[in-house]
Amino acid sequence: MVSRNKLVWGVVGLVLAMGMAWFLLFKGSRSAETRFDEIHTSRGTIRLLIATTGAVEPQNRVKIQSSVGGRIEEILVDEGKLVKKGAVLAMLSSTERAALLDAAKLQGKSEQSYWDNVYKKTAVIAPMDGQVIVRSVDPGQTVTTSDSLFVLSDHLIVKAYVDETDIGRVKIGQKAMIGLDAYPDIRVKGVVEHIYYESHLQNNVNIYNVDIIPDHIPDVFRSGMSANIKIIVKEKNGVLLLPVSAVQSKNGKTVVRQRSDNSEKGVRFKIVQTGLQDANNIEILEGLTDNSVVLMPDTTFVLPKNNTGSNPFAPQRSRSKK
Repeated sequence: MVSRNKLVWGVVGLVLAMGMAWFLLFKGSRSAETRFDEIHTSRGTIRLLIATTGAVEPQNRVKIQSSVGGRIEEILVDEGKLVKKGAVLAMLSSTERAALLDAAKLQGKSEQSYWDNVYKKTAVIAPMDGQVIVRSVDPGQTVTTSDSLFVLSDHLIVKAYVDETDIGRVKIGQKAMIGLDAYPDIRVKGVVEHIYYESHLQNNVNIYNVDIIPDHIPDVFRSGMSANIKIIVKEKNGVLLLPVSAVQSKNGKTVVRQRSDNSEKGVRFKIVQTGLQDANNIEILEGLTDNSVVLMPDTTFVLPKNNTGSNPFAPQRSRSKK
């Protein structure tokens, strides 16, 4: 029974000690004065952006097929090569020519050479200027008229996927910044060239495709690469800026804090008019001038001073015995 009473009183003492500690900490935090940091307005650039994702794709992607079925004799281009319209990409023998040459080969080289000159090969011609991005065949391979031999791309672009809630702010001619997931250090400027009229459903959200034309195509760009895009809806240079956290709403008006006099405690609210806002800064249109001083609450956590109480759970320095 005695040990049980000791246990009960021990628990009660612990609860009281914890309650006293929290009271002292709360009292100390209530009595602490609100601290402010002084910041100055500055001039800079602010942008209203639409951030989205997309992919690198050919603007015009053309599959090249043979006009006749037969056997591939020569491949004259490789993937990545730039070709002009009318360039010969490959040579093939029609099914009849291939069969005739195989039969002539058994009769000797002279017979084979004769029919090789009489029965000419069929050329596969590039229908446009572009880059070979796919080569699907090799010499000796038999193909049909439905097989894709090559794929040409005239120009790589970036297709952005824009949510229907943002598409109303996208306009042709707007600037954009393009980045690649595979090469995060590379940034390419671009321009909005086309906004598609029909949407498609993606993750239960209506998405519109937007074609972004890069200013230049780096060598590392490949069709199908994932891209991240920032479309610049509006941009202003040399405007007056403040951090977003320095501006607040009070009684339906937008205000900032300022010193009311030379004292440390005097604070007043100044009404301002704001403009564009990004993730970090907000534009000040009226109410402040260059190098105006604005107060921001100091959010740094400071422990209560010793005279407001002490934490009984904090490590204590052992006192030397006299």
